[in-house]
Amino acid sequence: MKTAFRVVVPARHASTRLPGKPLADIAGKPMVVRVLERASAAGASEVWIATDHEGVRDAVLAAGGKVQMTRADHPSGTDRLAEVATALGWADDDIVVNVQGDEPLIDPALIAAVANALADDADAAIATAAHPIHAADEMFNPNVVKVVCDARERAMYFSRAPIPWARDAWADTRQVLPPELPVLRHVGLYAYRVGFLKRYASLTPAPVEHWEALEQLRALWHGFPIRVLRLDAAPAAGVDTLEDLIRVRAVFSAG
Repeated sequence: MKTAFRVVVPARHASTRLPGKPLADIAGKPMVVRVLERASAAGASEVWIATDHEGVRDAVLAAGGKVQMTRADHPSGTDRLAEVATALGWADDDIVVNVQGDEPLIDPALIAAVANALADDADAAIATAAHPIHAADEMFNPNVVKVVCDARERAMYFSRAPIPWARDAWADTRQVLPPELPVLRHVGLYAYRVGFLKRYASLTPAPVEHWEALEQLRALWHGFPIRVLRLDAAPAAGVDTLEDLIRVRAVFSAG
């Protein structure tokens, strides 16, 4: 049975690393429109761009997309999604996928798969994705977020630290990963039940959330299960820097 879901793409114009990122040109179209096209191919009933910038709004409308203007002071994309879901009157049981506005290469099938993962776990509030890590430098990189799952493929904890810790294997060297170590890298794609989104803003931040700088820990802290979809390999990377933008432009030019 096909899962019914919506997609919201938060698109902040004031990016710290790459200002004006949603409007950056990629083969003749703004990045936000490229993401809109990918999300629209995922089978969602609706795709909305959530932004606080008129230039982004105008670019999306010119491409035939839907836009919801949101406040400029949201601390996270989750809060922006909550505003959209409330403003548009979506039901608590509805599923909405948060697709980042800097993911012009995202696979539409992955968007649908995360929505399906949440639909298949009736008690979960959120679904996300992860893939295996094979290199030790990734394991020990604090910019790579790791996740450990339980037997039901639900997240036990997310961390920038190397988890799980291979105590005996790393007693002598940390240059390689033990081949059987279940190491997963978190992918920042989320599906939410709207009822959780409406509660999110009222949840007090978790102490570990502050130290790890990972907002998904707030859900775990308050007892909301997060289902993790296990991927075979890493999806295409998004755009954080100018170098990333050059790489993505090359992909579209080659295609």
